[in-house]
Amino acid sequence: MKCRHCQTVLDDERDVFVDLGAAPPSNAFLRTEDLSRPELHFPLKVMTCPECKLVQVDEVQRHDALFSSDYVYFSSFSSSWLAHAERYVEQAVARLGLGKDSLVMEVASNDGYLLQYVAKRGIPCVGVEPTAGTAEAARARGIETIGEFFGAAFARRFVAERRRADLILGNNVLAHVPDIDDFVAGLREALAPAGSVTVEFPHLLKLVQEAQFDTIYHEHFSYLSLRTVQRIFAKQGLAVWDVEKLPTHGGSLRVWAQHAANGRAVEPRVAALLAEEDAAGMRGHAFYRGLQERADTIKRDLLAFLIEQKRAGRTVAAYGAAAKGCTLLNYAGVRPDLLPFVVDASPHKQGRFLPGSRIPVLAPEALQRHCPDFVLILPWNLREEIQAAHAYVRGWGARFVTAVPDLQVF
Repeated sequence: MKCRHCQTVLDDERDVFVDLGAAPPSNAFLRTEDLSRPELHFPLKVMTCPECKLVQVDEVQRHDALFSSDYVYFSSFSSSWLAHAERYVEQAVARLGLGKDSLVMEVASNDGYLLQYVAKRGIPCVGVEPTAGTAEAARARGIETIGEFFGAAFARRFVAERRRADLILGNNVLAHVPDIDDFVAGLREALAPAGSVTVEFPHLLKLVQEAQFDTIYHEHFSYLSLRTVQRIFAKQGLAVWDVEKLPTHGGSLRVWAQHAANGRAVEPRVAALLAEEDAAGMRGHAFYRGLQERADTIKRDLLAFLIEQKRAGRTVAAYGAAAKGCTLLNYAGVRPDLLPFVVDASPHKQGRFLPGSRIPVLAPEALQRHCPDFVLILPWNLREEIQAAHAYVRGWGARFVTAVPDLQVF
């Protein structure tokens, strides 16, 4: 395997970040008729490039198969994520002076969760979204959405037919592209001379510090630090001029970039965060060791908890059929005998089964029907939102549980 950015040959012994065995794609939810068929599993081994420090999985399944027409992740079913998107639009419009003569492009625009707030301000916008179901949901909101994968060739064609964008944003997509250099080249090609790019992605520093191994799955090809992103952008003629720390997804970064020739002043936060990464040891090799042991401890603690409750005659249900939950449950080997069902607010997941574990996904009302003793929150990054929305479970004495970064009952 070669690094997908700098082409350094990666060593199967020296450069392993974490090995989570084999798992199915985390959003390949099953229907009832699929339960009698074999299910494809792919290696989920993550490597660290010793040269550029890009942490990455191999593309063991084509990205167009992972992000197919049957893709079930719709962004609009999280109220906190919608609020996050609306705040971003307000900030970006004010900071960049966007108006009716501007063009905003969102790459991986999903169901229009963010561009709806751009459109409400009367600012022209367009989404680029390859998954058919989410793209159609965005169009139903009145958001122009192009159903393609984004890259340099797409960007050149778009600019030839239309114009360059004053703001290009991509939330949680930079980590999802197998050819990260081509993707960033596309950002450069589609960006207006004085325009800005913003990308958000989970911060690798937080992943390691808090053992967030469940954020690793096949759709996430890359795990990123600011320094590595700065390097990848610079190769394509883009310069980072600001960075923000965000609480989303357990700790993310929002990077602001421009054409390198623009000369906009670089905010002090960039140097400060680079220094923080360096102080944590992200330039060295030792930083990328040790996650395997912590992942194994989390797995064992979760299994011990579920077995203990089963033996005591108590029931555990899960909330949130999230990709991170699929990684956790599959790595721990949890099946319906220990976790009989998971509930989720998205109707696109209800009535299906989690990939690998084959645990049924029900509507949230199932919690009130079955009254479990514990509710395991799989998307732990939404813990407060989920607790507040489902505080009624305390009425029958149920308690909430999270497994990452360590097992907590509260």
